[in-house]
Amino acid sequence: MAIWTERHVDEDRRIRLWNMIAEHAKGEPITAAHLCAATITAAGVDAAALNIELDAGQRETVYASAQLALDMAELTLTLGEGPDASFHSPALVTDLAAEECETRWPVFAPAAVTVGVRAVFALPLRVGGVSVGLMTLYRAEPGPLSRDQLADALVLADTVLALLLDRGRGAQPADGRWSEEFGPRYPEIHQATGMMTVQLGVTAAVALVRLRAYAFSQDRRLNEVARDVVARRLRFDGSEPP
Repeated sequence: MAIWTERHVDEDRRIRLWNMIAEHAKGEPITAAHLCAATITAAGVDAAALNIELDAGQRETVYASAQLALDMAELTLTLGEGPDASFHSPALVTDLAAEECETRWPVFAPAAVTVGVRAVFALPLRVGGVSVGLMTLYRAEPGPLSRDQLADALVLADTVLALLLDRGRGAQPADGRWSEEFGPRYPEIHQATGMMTVQLGVTAAVALVRLRAYAFSQDRRLNEVARDVVARRLRFDGSEPP
């Protein structure tokens, strides 16, 4: 009886969420934008971002519901720290202004609060042991998700994962091209990383660390520094002091 009741409740939840997605889609084909909009409504948050994992620990923001989400994704990308820095475990952070958050993320936490975010909920998108991406929810007010809000968000995260896998966007296509919906926002970061592997003779992971460190030391965004590398205004091999 208990098992039947649990399955019934779960099915009711999925039906309710699918109706919510359909309301956002308004008859159009379901996209990441519709799924994230439904998640924002169901979870009671202010913004959402969708990232995918690339080689060498790199990440790509493929969708952001608002400028706030894009700013937060850039912050994580530049600093390499924060609740959503890892694709491997969920992070439900209820108040970034709390002392333990400032201790754990001494640079990210104060910066996020300054941007206007107090709570972050990062939900990994995984198939078995393979990380595909991450859906991160941002809220201006501190506090936890309710049990129902979290359950709804997890169901919708699974739906986002299914969409990514169905459209083959779990990794960059072999021809290097992306669809409009899942296009990379900052391809120059990957181009710059590739150029630095040649300049420095290091792996892509090490090159990305160097790029992040430089951006942080100069108080600049990572994509801005990457543009300078791609345009050859900045080199890391001694031709121009970094």
